[in-house]
Amino acid sequence: MMFQKIRYRLFLSNLLVLALVLSSSAFVVRILFIRNLKQQLTERLIAVAQGIAASSELEHGQLELQTKFSPQQLRAHQQVFQWFDTQKRLIEQQGDPNYAPTLPFNAERTVQTQSDKIKLLIVTLPIVENNSRRLIGHIRLSESLEEIDETIARLDVGLAAGAFVALFLSGLGSGWLNRQAMQPIEESFKRLKQFTADASHELRSPLMAISTNAEVALTYSDGMRKSDGEKFQAISMATDQMSQLTEDLLLLTRADKVSSFESKKIDLTTLLIGSVNLYRPQAQTKQIELKAEIENDLCLIGDEAKLARAFTNLIQNAIQYTPANGEVEVTGNRIGQELLVNIEDTGIGIASEHLDLVFDRLWRADRSRSYYKGGSGLGLAITQAIIYSHKGTITVTSQVDIGSCFTVSLPMAFTN
Repeated sequence: MMFQKIRYRLFLSNLLVLALVLSSSAFVVRILFIRNLKQQLTERLIAVAQGIAASSELEHGQLELQTKFSPQQLRAHQQVFQWFDTQKRLIEQQGDPNYAPTLPFNAERTVQTQSDKIKLLIVTLPIVENNSRRLIGHIRLSESLEEIDETIARLDVGLAAGAFVALFLSGLGSGWLNRQAMQPIEESFKRLKQFTADASHELRSPLMAISTNAEVALTYSDGMRKSDGEKFQAISMATDQMSQLTEDLLLLTRADKVSSFESKKIDLTTLLIGSVNLYRPQAQTKQIELKAEIENDLCLIGDEAKLARAFTNLIQNAIQYTPANGEVEVTGNRIGQELLVNIEDTGIGIASEHLDLVFDRLWRADRSRSYYKGGSGLGLAITQAIIYSHKGTITVTSQVDIGSCFTVSLPMAFTN
């Protein structure tokens, strides 16, 4: 499951990066393409307007207009020609009036864009007499941007289709590459787990021998010096801790093997109440109020012994890290198709920067370590492995000096 999540995150990260690159590239291409289209259209309209302006003359005080474009050509290109005198009054207009500009005439602006119901590109140029070089009028030429908009729409469809195909093919390639890249890591991890399991298994016998001999020496301590007795007592305690550590490591290495888990219907209500009652004397000894509020008939499919181990780990941790006169509360509820169990305490809490590390193996925050010296540091890692093997999740929220809350979510079993 751990490597599946890593592959999934890598897959999404690769797709996200590629999507950002493709969208950025498409955006730049689109902007440059639109700018180039409009620039070409502007240059073409300016060239046409310059040609018409050059062929226009002033005769007998009247502006003589000459164009080589027929009305049919103007309608086909959705163009409109307008001539203005020096007083900026409209003299003549050619082309489809539906595409005539509605913007006020402005001789100071050579290029304008109209964005009303009909989008137009407008070019305005002065008409200068050839001989005297004096201003004799203005010409305003406009053309609809509908064709450019249609071209842009086709470009958008092409870019979107290309991006979709690229993402699809890249997703396939990314999945394959991720599997190839993760395969050596997974194999190394499996070998490491196998080594851990083998080493833990092999340590059982010598640890048992050491523990047995230490217990025999302590049982028959006649004639033994007091200092020797203390040494044997330390040996026995250290051996017990190492034995517990090896058992925890074996459980972790087997946690991913579903076949090693029993699968039967479990009454989670009874299991939780039993776990609370088991640790109630310990809580009373520490003057901690241990409360339980658990719904009836909370059922699921799984391994009862493993789940009992997971919840007793959580309850034991809550009691261990809660000072005297504190509270530990265990609640169990049915939410939709999920069973939610909360183990909340008023203990020392966990710093926010450490929350992502609490389920790591052999990890304990400095403050927690100084507060409680026992345990192997694998309890929460074992709990997480057990919950994951039951298709559940476990999360934690905490505030320093206020307390912590571990939330376990497990799939509910349907009752007949």
